[in-house]
Amino acid sequence: QVQLAESGGGLVQAGGSLRLSCTTSGIIFSINVMSWHRQAPGKQRELVALISSGGTTTYADSVKGRFTISRDNAKNTVYLQMNSLKPEDTAVYYCKSRKRWDEYWGQGTQVTVSS
Repeated sequence: QVQLAESGGGLVQAGGSLRLSCTTSGIIFSINVMSWHRQAPGKQRELVALISSGGTTTYADSVKGRFTISRDNAKNTVYLQMNSLKPEDTAVYYCKSRKRWDEYWGQGTQVTVSS
C-alpha cells in the first residue's frame, strides 16, 4: 500500500520559514520524481517545486529563490524548505510521487502565512 504523509505545516508570520516533509512508503522512492504542489481556496492546484530521481530541481517562478526542494533517498523523504514566506503562499501543500504513469498524492498539510 502506497502512503505519502506530509508534515511541517502551520501558522507563520510573513517573512518566516517552514520546512515541510513528505515521508513515503510502498514505492521505490529513489526512482520516483517527487514534487510539491499547493492549492489555495478558490484556486487550482499548482506545481510549486519538483525534483527528479537524479536531483534536478524545478521551481514555480513565484517561489524561486525562496523555496528549496530536496530529497533523502535513505529516508524515503522529500522536503520543502520555505523561506521569506508571504501571505500569498497560504495554501494546502501536497506532495506527489510519479514514476511513468503511476502517481500518488499525500493528504496535504495546511500552511498559513499571516501578514
